[in-house]
Amino acid sequence: MAEREADMDEDAAEVPAGEGDNDSDREEDDRFFVWIGNEDMDEDDEDDEVEDEHPADTEAPESFELDTPAERSGHIAVVDRNIMYVWGGYKNGQSHGFFDLYLPRNEVWTYNMESGVWMKHVAGGNLHTSMSGSCGTCLDGVLYLFGGHHARGNTNRIYRLPLRAPSLVWEEMRDLKGLPPSSKDKLGCWVHKNRLVFFGGYGYAPQGSHRGTFHYDESSSLMWDSPGRGWNNHIHVLDLETSTWSQPITQGNTPSPRAAHACATVGNRGYVFGGRFKVRKHASGFRLCVLLRERARLRP
Repeated sequence: MAEREADMDEDAAEVPAGEGDNDSDREEDDRFFVWIGNEDMDEDDEDDEVEDEHPADTEAPESFELDTPAERSGHIAVVDRNIMYVWGGYKNGQSHGFFDLYLPRNEVWTYNMESGVWMKHVAGGNLHTSMSGSCGTCLDGVLYLFGGHHARGNTNRIYRLPLRAPSLVWEEMRDLKGLPPSSKDKLGCWVHKNRLVFFGGYGYAPQGSHRGTFHYDESSSLMWDSPGRGWNNHIHVLDLETSTWSQPITQGNTPSPRAAHACATVGNRGYVFGGRFKVRKHASGFRLCVLLRERARLRP
């Protein structure tokens, strides 16, 4: 089924003013990325679906479970020390007709991998809505949450959740410099030192000049009077020390635009595998080498 788009209101595009800011911030990036991959592996062309359907604009008013989290998809899970943290996504809402339900935004589940015990926590803060397809990663005891899809469309907001604090409180990261990623979901992310690296995804066309390719999904504007969305292969890096977004220069066999792929890191190499583009599910893998060098040595 094609991506569904809920009614757009004043929050529709969720594009902060910073996305169209001065592109000169990108020139300060001191990294050089090299893609090494193979697009020739077999791909499944038999599945005619495009991006998975999103839940309707319905948020579960409260959790339906007592001791364990509800069944879900489109959620995030990260690990800090011996605890796994699970947030977001949506579940089947059989009691509400055919619609699925977003899980409550303030609900965070933890799983203690030593005791095998689940526990539900109610988080405070300014997380603006429930979402699915967000990107989550953990660095130094802080969960970072970017993007996703909610009742009014995609977002490119980013939040942090300190996991080792006495209580869990979401904090929106504002006043970031540089060009942020476009509003999207189903992107991949990983950590390299003190930087968060985001790749790909499915969402609105980018505002401003982004390095990479955006491929419009013609089927995305057939329903709900949608402005349309598509896939991209953009890389954005958030430096947590300088609070600055940037896009690195890349070389090599660049992956095609995609969403719902998997990412991992080993040393200074980020790995991207699979994903979906149009009606195709990729079975290709890529390695992204992060070379920390002075820019003056990279350019003639």
